[in-house]
Order: sequence, then C-alpha cells, then structure tokens
Amino acid sequence: MKIGIYGGTFNPPHIGHLVAAKAVFDLLHLDRLLLIPAGLPPHKELPVGSPTPEQRLEMTRLAGDQLGLGDQVQTLDMELHRVGKSYTSDTLAELKKQYPDDELWLLMGTDMFLTLQAWHQPEEILRLAGIAAFGRTEADTEELFAVQRDYLKATYPDANIFTLTIPGVVDISSTQLRERLKKGEGSELLAPAVYGYILRENLYKTHADLKHLSLKDLRAVAMSYLKHKRIPHVLGTEQEAVRLAKHYGADVEKARIAALLHDCTKKLEMDDQLALCQQYGIQLDELEQRALKLLHAKTGAEIARSVFGVDDEIYRAIWWHTTGHADMSLLEKVIYLADYIEPTRDFPGVDDLRKAVYADLDQGLLMGLEMTVQEMTAMGNEVHHATMEARDWLKG
Repeated sequence: MKIGIYGGTFNPPHIGHLVAAKAVFDLLHLDRLLLIPAGLPPHKELPVGSPTPEQRLEMTRLAGDQLGLGDQVQTLDMELHRVGKSYTSDTLAELKKQYPDDELWLLMGTDMFLTLQAWHQPEEILRLAGIAAFGRTEADTEELFAVQRDYLKATYPDANIFTLTIPGVVDISSTQLRERLKKGEGSELLAPAVYGYILRENLYKTHADLKHLSLKDLRAVAMSYLKHKRIPHVLGTEQEAVRLAKHYGADVEKARIAALLHDCTKKLEMDDQLALCQQYGIQLDELEQRALKLLHAKTGAEIARSVFGVDDEIYRAIWWHTTGHADMSLLEKVIYLADYIEPTRDFPGVDDLRKAVYADLDQGLLMGLEMTVQEMTAMGNEVHHATMEARDWLKG
C-alpha cells in the first residue's frame, strides 16, 4: 500500500493544500492520504490567538473530507498529543511502526523541499519515506526543483524523490489568508465547509452573527455540520424545497433555511444525540430512546433555534421532517417531501412519488407516508406513532 503523509499547521487549511494533495494522490496512485496537523511546529510559532489544536484538527478533517476520497483520506491527531515540538522524523518513525510493510510518501511544498536538509534528522526522514514535492506557482519550475533534487540525491543516495509543478493553483500563504478573513474576505480560498466552521467558531476574528447570516454564509455553515457524502443530499433538499415552496405558495426563504439546517446533527452518534436531548430538555418516547435515526430531527431543530435563531415555523418543519405528524403545516409538508424526493434520491417508486407530489401535495404526502410504513414494516422495524397518525389523518 502507498500512503501519502501531508503535515502542516493548517491554520487554516485552504484550497492550495487540497489541490496539491489531490494532484499528488492521483499522480502517485496513492492508496491512502494522512493529514496531520502539527502540534508545536519546529520552524515557526503559531500566531497569538490561533485556533485551538482541536479546532485546527476539525478544520483539517473538514478539508480532507472535501477531497471526496472517502475512507482513503484520514486526519490524525498524533502530533497534537505529542509533548514537545512536532518533528517530522518522529511522526514518520511512528507511522513506519504502524505500517511496516507499506510505502510512505511525505508531501511538501516548495519552501519545505528547498530547506529539507536543515530539518531535524533529514537522513531519517529520507530513509523512512519518499519525498513528493510540489510547486504552487509559475515560478516553481522544474529547474528550481532540479538543483535541490540533485543535491539531496548526492547527499542521501538512497533518497526517493518525486517533484511536480501544479499550474493554476492559487498561491496564498495562511498568513495572508488570515488577514483577509479578518476583513470579511477570502471565503473563495477555502472549502465551503471549512469556511462555515470558521464562521461558526468565530475564528480569525470573523465575528459572524449566526442569527443573521447571508444565504451564502448559512449554506457554508450548514455544510460544516455534515459528512461529505451528505452534502449533495442537503443541497438537493434545499433545491427541492424551493421548487415545492414556489409551486404551492410556501415561504421560499423559510424553506431554504429549514432545508439547509434539517440534517445539522445527523452525523452525531447516539451518546451525543442523547446528550443534546438532555441539554435541551427534549422528552423522548420509548421508540425514540433506542432509534438513532429519529433523534436528529429533534436535536437539529433545537440547534437551528438556539444557534441560528430560526422562528417557530422553521423549527417545527425541522422537528417533524423525519416522522411527519397529523395536520402538518404547509412548510412542514414541503420540508418532509423535499427531504424525501430531492434529486439525489434513488429508490423504487421515487419517480412516481415525485409526480404525485407535484400533482397534489396532500396525496403525494400520503403516498410518501404509506411508502415509509410499508418499508419499515417489511424490514421488521417499528413505525413511529406520529407517522401513523399523519397517514391516518390524511386518509380521513
């Protein structure tokens, strides 16, 4: 197995990091990419007021998630928990013990590559891993790399070195980006989920008012709550909610907001869901206490109200989007069905359901509820009483 290792302060991780990592991943045909935020970088000090190690770790995880490589990319906290400076030689030695039979490749930019001989124990670094160096600007040419590559090969004959130039990559330092973020700029240089996390946590003096976000910023913040594979679903639900709202006369802006936030706690496991239920005083029935998939609607509604200040109509649309209930409001129906039939959904009968929904909202809702009851019953799962009550109410 070929494993790429990409370390750095990632303060913050930006699209330059992502494009370079993906290019090396593809060109070297790597099987796995490890992203490793530094704890105490040996070559520079973290600026005063920098995010906590945990925040840099989460930003790096979100950035790695945006590569779309699934389980092939992992973010590790090994340097954050290590006492003292984060020496690359120590990290590689630890990884070599974990992957003794695998081929390790250390990813680095031009500046790091050109000073590699001055690092702590460069001979150990070159013994344990190959070097994959990439240039980020037009000036980072093969001629520039060649001199350093020849020097390293002469000094360390067994070194394995691969260099490439990545044309068209936006070249910006993290220092410059932090300054732009303070001015309300630079979002285009970050993965949307990373920018959303920065706004959520008020990092880099962004000071966003989460209760009065623009639609663009709300969408980024919503994405920061999600696993990568769920982002297309949430964006699809937003699109479908807007179409349904326009078709049936619901409030389009409220439909957008509810759709963007409806799955904001979906990725949380049972313990975290129950902790939020306790925090917000959510009373759970017997089925909800053991059915994880039912909880995110309730906890998501609470987050939407407490963090983002949504009104009661949006709150209820999120609260009921999983089970439905008797006598649903127009917005509740829109969000329930948008979640059900958005464009990425692909299951037997979905096309017929879409046609039914746009022909008659209540008949489409009834059809969707009956499909849910049939599916849950066929799987031997208990159907929530609110779903049964919603179906029976529509049937009269």
